[in-house]
Amino acid sequence: MRVIGVCRFSYPAHGGFRRMHDTLEEREAYLYDDARMTLRFRHFEALTLPSLVAQTNGDFTLLVIIGERMPKRWLDRLHDVTAAVPQIRIVPTPPLKHRLALQLAIQKELDGHDGESLQFRLDDDDAIGVDFIQKSLFAARRTARFRKENPRMAYEFNNGFSVSLAEDTLLVRPEYGAFLSCGLAVLFPPGDDKTIMNFGHHRLHQVMPMVIQPSEPMYLRSKHDDNDSGDKFQPKGLAPMDEDQKTLIKARFNVSADHIASVCADLPVPRG
Repeated sequence: MRVIGVCRFSYPAHGGFRRMHDTLEEREAYLYDDARMTLRFRHFEALTLPSLVAQTNGDFTLLVIIGERMPKRWLDRLHDVTAAVPQIRIVPTPPLKHRLALQLAIQKELDGHDGESLQFRLDDDDAIGVDFIQKSLFAARRTARFRKENPRMAYEFNNGFSVSLAEDTLLVRPEYGAFLSCGLAVLFPPGDDKTIMNFGHHRLHQVMPMVIQPSEPMYLRSKHDDNDSGDKFQPKGLAPMDEDQKTLIKARFNVSADHIASVCADLPVPRG
């Protein structure tokens, strides 16, 4: 069984953003703005990468989809910060509709594979539990008999945190999400021509069986000014981690206040 994740990193897609632009050049200028890229890298380095490098099962591939014209300084930095995660494959991609670009990347990665695939999405500012791969595979294997009649199946870990980065800590709010893209994996049978990007994550439970596991926290979902999900995704009700939460989040996500401080020393505290 192949485990493949896909992550869009400042990819200049046609559509797929709340902020619209008339030309590709305008889209790229917005995406590659120094302040924006600095913010994206802070989240990627403080949250996403620590959770990937600490996975208890390292048998996965994460496709990081980027534009073909990402400026060299940012491309070099992306290669540098991902060097410690051999599972990451950086995939320069021409401008396409964002779902199509990610679908094609997954299909190309699976070309020649004749077994099942377990697929997940990961935003470049979110984190997954250190045992996300391990427990997703376990859930897939435990449901093998059920999947004889339902070959596609989704697995959701709905316990997590909304978070915002601050100078030397993480602002957090525990939550139980509903059909979010983070903490979610989908099992596809051999030869399936569909991918996780062919389905809206909020509607997966309408088109295939889903196992929901509300056990230990499995995702950190970032909230900040550059979120592309509208006003409903703005930071509200978040508070600095207490000592118990610091211990929990370090254990569950490999994210620590010390590392956040080293990455985000000059980051202003978001208003909650």
